[in-house]
Amino acid sequence: MANGKNNGGAKNGNRGRSNASKACLEPKVCRWKSNKERLRGFLSLFKKEDNVLVTIWADPDSLASALAIKRLLTYRVSSVTIAHPNEIKRVNNQAMVQLLKIPLVKLRSLKVADFSKKILVDSQPPHFPEFSAIEYDAVIDHHPLTTGWQAPFVDIRPEYGAVSSMMTEYLKAAGIKPSVALATALFYGIKVDTRNFEKQATVHDVLSFQYLFKRINRHLVHKIEASDIRRSELKYFRTAFDVMKIYKSRIFAHLGKVHNPDILVVVADFFNHVHDIGWVFVSGEYKEKLVVIIRCDGYRKNAGSLAKRAFGQLGTAGGHRESARAEIPLENLEGLVRTLSTRTLQRLVSKHFRS
Repeated sequence: MANGKNNGGAKNGNRGRSNASKACLEPKVCRWKSNKERLRGFLSLFKKEDNVLVTIWADPDSLASALAIKRLLTYRVSSVTIAHPNEIKRVNNQAMVQLLKIPLVKLRSLKVADFSKKILVDSQPPHFPEFSAIEYDAVIDHHPLTTGWQAPFVDIRPEYGAVSSMMTEYLKAAGIKPSVALATALFYGIKVDTRNFEKQATVHDVLSFQYLFKRINRHLVHKIEASDIRRSELKYFRTAFDVMKIYKSRIFAHLGKVHNPDILVVVADFFNHVHDIGWVFVSGEYKEKLVVIIRCDGYRKNAGSLAKRAFGQLGTAGGHRESARAEIPLENLEGLVRTLSTRTLQRLVSKHFRS
């Protein structure tokens, strides 16, 4: 998981519920007999005069899923706005937004109270401070279920590899054939979040992927994927090779201060392809936080659980079996570590491995 800073726009959506009362809340995940029944439950939330806000932490899966929600609600509500709090700095994601013409606005530029309905997709309120301050009408996600929040409509399916697969099912249930741009976005969202089906996925992901494949622009997919690393980011690979330590089939590397935490993801994914390596831990400092990216092969391993054990008491942490993320305010490490280094990262993590 990533993390962000509070902003004025998000605070406007808080209806005054205290942190203490929030901690006692348990989201009730809705259950349906069919995808059409699920769709009816979702659409029943909205009226023609609604102005809808869809919030995402922008990445390929969330971008595609938000675009699908916008298509579902077209002609059913007054307006749909897709907003994100994070900077989109990764080259692939910038290319996706530009090539597929995904309409986005920054969350901090909006007054959340101006919207009559709010939807959170590919995330849950506790994942980011910007989201925890908003009371949502619908939450659609595939990450493990968290607590401390509620919403009238909750569709969370951790077994799915991508929310894009879930949203493809919504579109099919509605009888909507996605445009080339929307199909390409959803296809790429599934491709990225399942890591080409190397990560956990279900037959539902496969069926959605197959359905979308016939409708995509493969040239656009290639252009998005080809946009990966800037020349200015190559220095981080040199640093990673210089500082990395390998111990018991685990790679550790602390890159120091980074201009964008997405480079930590790129380096971690690169190391995850090394033969005979079962775990990868790459960290860096960004905006007064220690960001840790975790990767593993998922065989008798759970990156999300390890992230919570190692860093959950210090900051935000979580993820899936094969990938996880933690963000720890540097002030929370005072007295615990003297300096941040690869050895520090190794020490923080290693004691939480279960023998």
